[in-house]
Amino acid sequence: MKTINCFIPFSSPAQVNKTIEGLRACEHIKQIYLLTTESCHDEVAGCQLLPVAGLNASATMRAIAAHSDADFTLLYTKYTTLELGYFALERMVRIATDSQAGMAYADSYHVTDGRQEKAPVIDYQYGSLRDDFNFGSLLLFNADAFKEAASRMTTDFQFAGLYDLRLKLSQKASLVHINEYLYSEVENDTRKSGEKIFDYVDPKNRGVQIEMEAACTEHLKAIGGYLEPRFEKIAFDEGSFEYEASVIIPVRNRVRTIADAIESVLKQQTSFKFNLIIIDNHSTDGTTEAIDRFASDERLIHLIPERNDLGIGGCWNLGVHHPRCGKFAVQLDSDDVYRDEHTLQTMVNAFYEQNCGMVVGTYMMTDFHMNMIAPGIINHKEWTPENGRNNALRINGLGAPRAFYTPLLRKVKVPNTSYGEDYALGLNISRHYQIGRVYEVVYLCRRWDDNSDASLSIEKMNANNLYKDRIRTWELQARVAMNKR
Repeated sequence: MKTINCFIPFSSPAQVNKTIEGLRACEHIKQIYLLTTESCHDEVAGCQLLPVAGLNASATMRAIAAHSDADFTLLYTKYTTLELGYFALERMVRIATDSQAGMAYADSYHVTDGRQEKAPVIDYQYGSLRDDFNFGSLLLFNADAFKEAASRMTTDFQFAGLYDLRLKLSQKASLVHINEYLYSEVENDTRKSGEKIFDYVDPKNRGVQIEMEAACTEHLKAIGGYLEPRFEKIAFDEGSFEYEASVIIPVRNRVRTIADAIESVLKQQTSFKFNLIIIDNHSTDGTTEAIDRFASDERLIHLIPERNDLGIGGCWNLGVHHPRCGKFAVQLDSDDVYRDEHTLQTMVNAFYEQNCGMVVGTYMMTDFHMNMIAPGIINHKEWTPENGRNNALRINGLGAPRAFYTPLLRKVKVPNTSYGEDYALGLNISRHYQIGRVYEVVYLCRRWDDNSDASLSIEKMNANNLYKDRIRTWELQARVAMNKR
């Protein structure tokens, strides 16, 4: 009989009673430990209190390892009630044993306001380096693998301990997704997808992000994927360009916002010649006519693709390969606007000042009427000259606006997708070239109900995350191979 030691967060007997009752119904359970982060004198019969500094701290992982004297270590990461499926732990033990997994995790049900909904997760892969990768809240570890990974933890993290352990575990063992619905839990975070995606760049989470970066960098060094801060230089003399810069706007059905975007470009004040290339991807809501109202300005190039298979990336390729595209291609989403008339000049200056193949700006989150909303100013400080291209494998976005040296972008080419295409470019370009940074606000990112990521289904979010993880995997494989050469 395989045995399990369970570790669950504890605040009061009432909070854990139902969870413990479900765990004890499984014949594999050897001991239940209650992780308490506060001074607590309450006792639960048959369970042992385990005081810890924080649920995700390195010291907590070591404490769990020290008490992992069963075959498996079960960690539940939520305070809400866990309801196990019929023979769920027996199933997890069997799969973990058969697959020789270092860790097994499963799909679940979320109970929100009394409604039960499926909450599938995705497969873990080589490039699944995001610290917010969603395993669900029930993690079953091979105890020996857990203890071995914990023994290699050399840094005392307050927030990144579990992340650090997971990365070290993945270096020697597999993390297996059981795509079966094996448990239910109460879900308290009922925000829409568009309200969650900026959590990691919220300024109040900066301390957490610094720890996560350190853990990820240590992992990359261990597996041969770390890149030293040495970059190829760019002379910016390749090709002949009539325009110094082109603003690229792919658009489809944004009649309410496209005019604002266009006006914010045409009012730019620069010391160089620029134009605006709009790729109107067969709009049907009046967007085409709204663009045509600016046709008298010779700086505007309005393209309607002959093809019907272009995503946002494909539209970018069409604009960048246009013969009138400038030396630098600068992004503007059709929902958004530039902060003021100096944005374009500032972005282009950064290329020469920092000698980079790509520049990432700073933006401010606003509502539809351009009033600032939480989390406010997003400056992506994780993009540092020293470690940005390594940390880029951990984070989930690049910032805005993004600008590229056109000859380089024409060589790399943009993936013909409508999600993650800019992220793939950033990873690819940063493999060889510096990513420049502008830390002043130059862009307003408008959030409204029609944003493409405003309210995604869990299936769509999973598909997006799976693709971004695939991008990371390809890039990480390329970097490891480059380092070997």
